[in-house]
Parts: sequence; structure tokens; C-alpha cells
Amino acid sequence: MVIKRIDEIDEVTGEFINREFSSYGKACGVDLNYDEFCFTAVDEDGSLKGVITGRAYYNEVHIGDLIVDSSCRKSGIGSMLVRAVEDAYKGKRYRKITLTTFGFQAPEFYKKLGYEVEFVREDEDPKLSKYFLIKSLV
Repeated sequence: MVIKRIDEIDEVTGEFINREFSSYGKACGVDLNYDEFCFTAVDEDGSLKGVITGRAYYNEVHIGDLIVDSSCRKSGIGSMLVRAVEDAYKGKRYRKITLTTFGFQAPEFYKKLGYEVEFVREDEDPKLSKYFLIKSLV
């Protein structure tokens, strides 16, 4: 057996992941309900100003990354992107949205949007404490 790191997931590896991930859930009586997402915020001149990525699976939506151009922070773009995800998945088979963020990033931002802290993994450097947040979609 050889273990190797790959930089990009090729077609064979992608098909393996999808097949095995799906079949294991099905064998356990769980509907995968998988959907990967990426929403962008583009201004009038076509410049990319923000992006939010993640995936929905089983009964939850998970936000992976929210990135807003530094010149546009505190302009409402981040809130609009998060709402776009919430609106896209509300009323579907997903019950909650989850995410993680570090202390130096955005825990207060998400709290203002109605997300609740489930858990904080404290670090000796509070900026690197990891926040696990959740919001109900029902």
C-alpha cells in the first residue's frame, strides 16, 4: 500500500469519493442529499468582491469559506452572501446550517446573523480559538 498526497482530485478519485460516500450513507439508512455550492458577489464592473462556499449533505448545510475583498468589508456583502445560502436551502430537507470560524475571523459577525455558538475549542492564543456555530433552517 502506498499513501500519496495529490494536489487536485482527478476523475477516478472523485468518482470513488462520490460512490463510497453515497453507498455508505445508504447502507446506514441515510439519504446523502449532497449539494456543493459557491455564491459570488460581483460588482457592476464585473469585479469579484466576495465568495461563499460549502456543501449540503444529509440534513445540514455547512459553510466552508466566506471571503470578502478587504476594500469591501463592513459593506454588507458578507451578510448578503450568508443570506443567499440560507435562502437557497430553507424549506428543503436541510434542518440547520453549521460553520466554524476562528476568534480573529468572524464569530461576532455570525452571531449578529443569528448563529449560535455550539462549542468553542479554546486556544492559548484567543485569536486561534475555534468557534463552532449553528443556525436552524426550520
